[in-house]
Amino acid sequence: MDFPKKVTIVEVGPRDGLQNEKEFVPTATKIELVNRLVDAGAPKIEAASFVSPKWVPQMADAAEVMQGIERKSGVVYAALTPNVRGLEGALANGADEVVIFGAASEAFSQKNINCSIAESIERFVDVARLAKEAGVLLRASISTSFGCPYQGEVPIESVLDVVKRMQDLGCDEIDIADTIGVGTAAQVYEVMSRVTDIVAKEKIAGHFHDTYGQALANIVASLQAGISIYHSSVAGLGGCPYAKGATGNVATEDVLYMLHGMGIETGMDLDKTVQIGQWISDQIGRQNASRVGRALIAKCAA
Repeated sequence: MDFPKKVTIVEVGPRDGLQNEKEFVPTATKIELVNRLVDAGAPKIEAASFVSPKWVPQMADAAEVMQGIERKSGVVYAALTPNVRGLEGALANGADEVVIFGAASEAFSQKNINCSIAESIERFVDVARLAKEAGVLLRASISTSFGCPYQGEVPIESVLDVVKRMQDLGCDEIDIADTIGVGTAAQVYEVMSRVTDIVAKEKIAGHFHDTYGQALANIVASLQAGISIYHSSVAGLGGCPYAKGATGNVATEDVLYMLHGMGIETGMDLDKTVQIGQWISDQIGRQNASRVGRALIAKCAA
C-alpha cells in the first residue's frame, strides 16, 4: 500500500477547538497556545475566527489574538471569515489564509444559516474575489460530508456538487469534513476517491471528528485515497454539539503517533505536542481528550 510520505497537519485547536468553550478563554492563553503549537512544528494553524461575537462570543478577541502571536516565517496563520466584514478583519490583522464554509447537506444549511447551499455559496462570491485580490490563500470547508444530524445520509453527489462550486470560487484548498463523526473507512475512501476525480488530491484535506471513535481509521482510508492534509486539534479540543458529551475533533497527538508509527513525516514534535495538550487542558479545566497524550503523560509520571 502506497501512503503519502509526508502529511501536512492543520492545527485547528485555537479556533475550532476553543470556539464552543462556555467559559471565555483569556486572550493571553489563546496567544500562548498558538505560539506553543508553532514551536512544536505546526505548519498551518487556525488561529481565530472573524465572526460576530453575538454568535461566537469565544472568538470576540480575534483581532487581539492575531496581533499578539509571534509570527514565524513559513507558517500559515488562518482565520475563518463568514462574510466580507470578517474578511476585512482577517486581512487587517495579518491572516495568511481565509476560510469560507458550506455544507453538503441541504437540511444542515437550512437549519444552521437559514438558506440553501447554493445561496450560502453565493454569499461567498465577494469574499473569494476580495481574498484573491489581496493575495491570501482561500480555503473552503465543506461540513456534513459524510452524514448530517438532520437528514442522515448525505449523497456523494451532494458533496461533489459543493466541491465543484468551491472550486469555481477559486479555492486553493477544500476540506472534506465529517462534522458529526459518523463516517466509516469504506465510505470515506469512496468519497475521497470521487472528490479527487475532480480536484487534485494535493488540494483536498480531511477533517474528521472522533465522535464515534472512527477518526483515525478514516484518516488511514483517506491516506489510501492519496490525501496528505489533515486537520486535528491538540488535546482533542472541541466537543460535538450534536452528540451530548461526545468528543469532537480528532486529537493532534493521536494523529501524530499513528502517522509517525507508519513512517509518515509531519514535521511536528510529538513530545512537545503532548505537553501542550496537557497544558491547555489544565488551563481550561477539562480532561485531556487525547488518548496518546494521556498515555504518554502517565508513562512519564510512572
